[in-house]
Amino acid sequence: MKESVFDVLVYLFENYMDDRPELYANQKQLALELSEAGFHRGEIRKAFRWLDGLSVEHPLVSAQWLPRDAAAIRHYDPAEARKLDAACRGFLLLMEQHGVLDARTRERVIERAMALELEEITLEQLKWIVLMVLSRQPGAEYAHALVEDMVYDDLQGEGQLH
Repeated sequence: MKESVFDVLVYLFENYMDDRPELYANQKQLALELSEAGFHRGEIRKAFRWLDGLSVEHPLVSAQWLPRDAAAIRHYDPAEARKLDAACRGFLLLMEQHGVLDARTRERVIERAMALELEEITLEQLKWIVLMVLSRQPGAEYAHALVEDMVYDDLQGEGQLH
């Protein structure tokens, strides 16, 4: 089976991020464990770069570019609209309307989704991306828990916003 960077990221999140965050600090050891789990080195390196991107402030995500008006609507450029279909864009809007995401976090999610080498992002994948982004946001514990419930409910076939 061909594993993608996204598969590595989900595996990392499920197996390491919550239980042993200190393990991520030792990327060499973690890469060895991932390789032993069957992931290819190239995909592991790309996953580490993607995770590193969570810590780097992207210039387009800076506060100066974001609208201050809460009623502002986000327009997607053609590349974003191709990669994030209407269901994904609607989900992001819903999460913003419910206060799970603010404009800055929404932009971080979009930037991280665009950084994945996938032609299209499914709604399930986007929920994982939101979860990963929120896991790195201080003070977003409630939002993280809400999205985590949604992701794991989807895995069990429920898929409802509570």
